[in-house]
Amino acid sequence: METRTVLVTGGAGFMGSWLVDELVKKGHQVVSADNLLGGSERNVNKDCKFVKADMRIRDRVKKVVKGTDIIFHLAAYAAEGQSFFSPVAINEINIVPMNNLLVEAINQDVESFVFTSSMAVYGAQKPPFREDMPREPEDPYGAAKAYCETMLEIFARTYGLHYTILRPHNVYGPRQNTADPYRNVLGIWINRILRNKPPLIYGDGDQTRAFSYVEDVTPAIANAAFHEKTNMQIINVGSDEITPINDACRALLETMRSEMEPIYEPARPGEVKNAYCTVRKSVDLLDYKTSHTLKQGLSKMVGWARDLGPQEPTYRLPLEITRKAPRVWVEKLM
Repeated sequence: METRTVLVTGGAGFMGSWLVDELVKKGHQVVSADNLLGGSERNVNKDCKFVKADMRIRDRVKKVVKGTDIIFHLAAYAAEGQSFFSPVAINEINIVPMNNLLVEAINQDVESFVFTSSMAVYGAQKPPFREDMPREPEDPYGAAKAYCETMLEIFARTYGLHYTILRPHNVYGPRQNTADPYRNVLGIWINRILRNKPPLIYGDGDQTRAFSYVEDVTPAIANAAFHEKTNMQIINVGSDEITPINDACRALLETMRSEMEPIYEPARPGEVKNAYCTVRKSVDLLDYKTSHTLKQGLSKMVGWARDLGPQEPTYRLPLEITRKAPRVWVEKLM
């Protein structure tokens, strides 16, 4: 494979740092850009070029993109539930960088643009979600991702940009920001248990998800820019092991050898009850393979989290609306 210069936004974050590792391992020259809002310097690969940069700032984006062949845009604030209550801050983080990156991708003749979107764009349609389903987001986060996908398609159609849209779902594993109290349910539960607090479940716990281990998802994401057959494609990426939230919680408690019982809180506004995807396309086009069951992935994540230790919740993005927000968020009881 020919060596390319690759920019990974969000490269010090959870999924971004794993992707940087994968691309470096394949011999590419990797520039990792991150503002460290949700990422951490401990995640930075020593063999990449790390740039602390906020993709919301146009001049910073212009400098970071210079000399880039391929952009993997992962930088985002992926707090779907919180987006009802912090829509201004979250959508600024998720929309402005996409606009800036697209402008510079065109102006600087970037060859390929891979956008990591979300299954949140499907909304509450009947699962499993297929890539040919319409975009029908139910929350501000999903609406922002749908906007970004549409902008990428428009720019690609107008300027001939090679692109791929990926929709990973419920990715978990080591390096997840367990200090964030608003997103990533498995990370939140693990951190609460490490702090001797029982896990919280919103609603009845019968919601279903397909949790996807990060080391399974990462190689498929990396392949997206290097397989010609992925051009102009939308591809779901992740596991098809469908798990009710109650079962996931029990599996985690068993893994951590905890005798605690979950606390049930009222359902969150706008939460989609059942959300999981078809994965055939990622297998065919990206060589995706599920190598970890949920229990196997949890075992690895818990081992990592124990080494890291309990984290004090950060509450970095304040709630702009408190009406109907979960009590434990408003009172900072996470």
